[in-house]
Amino acid sequence: RRLLHCVALFRTHARTRARHRHYYPRATRKSATMGERKVLNKYIPPDFDPSKIPKGKGLAKGQMKVRMMLPMTVMCNTCGNYIVKGTKFNSRKEDVIGEDYLGITIFRFYFRCTRCSAEIAMKTDPKNSDYVVETGASRNFEPWREKDTEKAEIEAEREAEEEGNSMQALENRTLESKREMDIMAALDEMRTLNQRHAKISNADAIGAIHDKIDAERGALEAAEEAQARRVFEEAQAQNI
Repeated sequence: RRLLHCVALFRTHARTRARHRHYYPRATRKSATMGERKVLNKYIPPDFDPSKIPKGKGLAKGQMKVRMMLPMTVMCNTCGNYIVKGTKFNSRKEDVIGEDYLGITIFRFYFRCTRCSAEIAMKTDPKNSDYVVETGASRNFEPWREKDTEKAEIEAEREAEEEGNSMQALENRTLESKREMDIMAALDEMRTLNQRHAKISNADAIGAIHDKIDAERGALEAAEEAQARRVFEEAQAQNI
């Protein structure tokens, strides 16, 4: 049975090959295969105009693509997605026209939300060494930035008070001088203590501990000797 099955398969394969040779001659098969694999000549119509080819969407004038990491955590205003600090983006960078700080150029960056692809824009803030979110998102609350803001507000309020009141300015300067003197006195005290501790070596510290132990031991022995003498004297008095 196996032999008959193999013979039938061989005959079927032979008939298939013969039919293939009949319909697809060797030269035709070779040229068709080479033409499909590698096209050397392409047809160009006589009325072809390269200027009419539509161009892809490119960058606006003055913009360039940059790879950057998000410098702070923001929340998308469109979908509410939180984009954490350190997320990498392919963003578009451009110069902010008409804005600078002491000659330092301010840059604006455009990137998209990782969930809804809404566009978010932010720009640099050289004055505070930070970034400002302009549109598309809101920055998360950061306690240290709040402290810096409060400190700046206190300083601005103090300057406003001193501007028209010379007595208030004199009082503030006096308090500031007193505070600086207290700080200097505390620093001098700490420096003196450090120098005193620096002069004491390990051997001196161990010797001081041994001296204290010897003194305590001598006092204990003296107390025991005095108690023994008193007991002995009382015993002699009873015998007499």
